[in-house]
Amino acid sequence: MQAFEATSHYFDQAARLLDLSENIRTLLITPDREVRVEVVIEMDSGRLGNFLGYRVQHDNSRGPFKGGLRYHPKVDDDEARSLASLMTWKTALVDIPFGGAKGGINCDPTALSKAEMERLTRRFTEKIHDVIGPVKDIPAPDMGTDAQVMAWIMNEYGKYAGFTPAVVTGKPVELHGSAGREAATGYGVAIVAREMLGRMGRTIGGSTFAIQGFGNVGSFTARFLAKEGAKIVAVSDAYGGLRNPEGIDVEALAHHVSTARKVVGFEGARPCSNEELMRSEVDVLIPAALGGVFDRAAAEAVRARLIVEAANGPTWPEADEVFNARGIPVVPDILANAGGVIVSYFEWVQNLQNFRWPLEQVQREEEKKLVDAFHDIHDLATRKKLSMRTAAFYRAIARVGRAHALAGI
Repeated sequence: MQAFEATSHYFDQAARLLDLSENIRTLLITPDREVRVEVVIEMDSGRLGNFLGYRVQHDNSRGPFKGGLRYHPKVDDDEARSLASLMTWKTALVDIPFGGAKGGINCDPTALSKAEMERLTRRFTEKIHDVIGPVKDIPAPDMGTDAQVMAWIMNEYGKYAGFTPAVVTGKPVELHGSAGREAATGYGVAIVAREMLGRMGRTIGGSTFAIQGFGNVGSFTARFLAKEGAKIVAVSDAYGGLRNPEGIDVEALAHHVSTARKVVGFEGARPCSNEELMRSEVDVLIPAALGGVFDRAAAEAVRARLIVEAANGPTWPEADEVFNARGIPVVPDILANAGGVIVSYFEWVQNLQNFRWPLEQVQREEEKKLVDAFHDIHDLATRKKLSMRTAAFYRAIARVGRAHALAGI
């Protein structure tokens, strides 16, 4: 099963409950536009580098398209299509005035110099500048991209449209970015975990966590959880994993990663495999890396009491069925990791207003959005006897469908 097929499966589960006609279901699931471009740059060696870039714009019935740009060897049109669809449902679920988009470049950013990254980003922006913009489509950072990449996009786009900071979000704070944006997704994951644990009669303090992925999202999630008294007993990244039943010193690990660029080699925990981490007997398991990590076999091996999806699309449908059958609650990605797009919305608003919010206001407003959305979905799931995922899609699809109906098709 491919990524977009899996996303469509979850869409169909909720759409059937809404009794949508086949025509409306097709309208809501089909992307509005798909762009594929060849991006050719001169490499530092003097040879030509040929890359493929993608931008899928799924739905803009509730506002401009919105979604990240990913630089990764696995980027392709199917992945972009799936993630763009998830962004549509995510923005609707937390009720911000955006649609969904996604894209990126098929490349290995770790194999590119900073100069090559800049040339690649500027050339890609040149290729897609006519389909993005502050009232059209607003990109943001994703895997393999960061605030610096967004700054290059803003600057390159400005050559065509003039000073337009609202064209992208996730920019450096010094270049019209927002306080709290870098940590926003991880902060949101911690908030949602707190709320779900509360519904289960538990608190973050005293609960045990395993986190797969220690990049931007995973590391900030771990930091916020640790501040609330969580015991982080296992973490991993692309190079390996660590385990310490007594709890890992997250700040010390973050300092290690800042220089070593990987968790391997940290002296405050013993090495472990990714498979061992995923089978950890913990209160909360948080996948915070690539999608598609839970297939049926992996789901059957899980020993956690709760899963909070910090990554996009980490659970295949057959794994979701296993979790439901085993009674393991899953907080879905379109809710759990929505903090990033919420603060992107705040950044966009600040750019349009030429005004800056303090960090305290950003985090307060992010928390309110997430808490309201969580309790709405949890109550809906309880009332209709649905999984959290189906309830989330149900609410999001209803809002997008209503927007189409009100605007006229």
